[in-house]
Amino acid sequence: MINFLNLKKINNQYETELKEACSRVIDSGWYILGSELEHFESEFARYNDTKHAIGVANGLDALILVLRAWKELGKLKDGDEVIVPANTYIASVLAITENNLVPVFVEPNPVTYNLCPMNVKSAITPKTRAILPVHLYGLISPMDELMDIAKENDLLVLEDCAQSHGASIKGVKAGCWGHAGAFSFYPGKNLGALGDAGAITTNDDELALSIKALRNYGSIEKYKNQYKGINSRLDEIQAAMLSVKLKYLDKETYRRVEIANRYKNEIINPLVSLPYWDEDENHVFHLFVIRVKDREAFQEYLNKNNIQTVIHYPIPPHKQKAYNEWSYLNLPITQKLHKEVLSLPIDPTIENSDIDYIIDKINKYKDAI
Repeated sequence: MINFLNLKKINNQYETELKEACSRVIDSGWYILGSELEHFESEFARYNDTKHAIGVANGLDALILVLRAWKELGKLKDGDEVIVPANTYIASVLAITENNLVPVFVEPNPVTYNLCPMNVKSAITPKTRAILPVHLYGLISPMDELMDIAKENDLLVLEDCAQSHGASIKGVKAGCWGHAGAFSFYPGKNLGALGDAGAITTNDDELALSIKALRNYGSIEKYKNQYKGINSRLDEIQAAMLSVKLKYLDKETYRRVEIANRYKNEIINPLVSLPYWDEDENHVFHLFVIRVKDREAFQEYLNKNNIQTVIHYPIPPHKQKAYNEWSYLNLPITQKLHKEVLSLPIDPTIENSDIDYIIDKINKYKDAI
């Protein structure tokens, strides 16, 4: 079986460095909010060209804490509306509702699958206070246009960068365009920890200070609590692991792009719709997502040919039981995408011979039905 993603093989490349980093933390005797976290935060901020990077427990907490901090700073209040793409993973929406804010689901651009600026403009109401663009599958959203809309309407912008580490437009990376960016380092991400982990990037000093307090029980100075905070701290071992893997992120991204380029140029089956990409640095291919009308049959065909695929995502947030209150919404583009999308293997350690095999089997699908 050609695995969708072989995390063991990916991490084995850096086994010696990862074990040395882990041993260093164990031997230090300091496991929370220490020098490893400070080092990773500094390196990740430098990588993204932002003033601040704040390590937190996971990507969902990164989103939640930015919105929470804006509430504490008086920039948001209960009932404010946040524009979000309807076809995102549910975490983007959970962060909004967890803060007693109202998600406004907007249809994506049917070509890029990211937020459509025209649809964003149409969704703005007197209650709109923020935009939450999601850089889906690794393709950065049209941030120059979205930031213009935000400035015109005095809106906050929180980028969901969980899938877009290193993607950029005109040299400006994901997480640097908006007022803050939220990253996930879930093990399967382009920059993956060996457990749950996340971070927030921002150039706003006040926001950064507030988030640092909120992630640590609402405290900057021990036993003095400014806010009713939570416990969401990126631990020393995961920070050390991420510092190792950050050094190789661009190399692995290059390989992902190389694989994507082959798929784009060599998959010629008319039954398969390939993803948008203008061959710029705006896509880091966390996922290579195709569309097939008869997805179940196509996925079964690939499975029988020992090619593992994954559906990202089968059910849109507004059709989940958790959000029954939004189930009445008719979002045809989103609903169509969720019925057709399928992610092909794009593991940076995959062999070229396996890519040859995948492409060959996909191109032969029309003859197999």
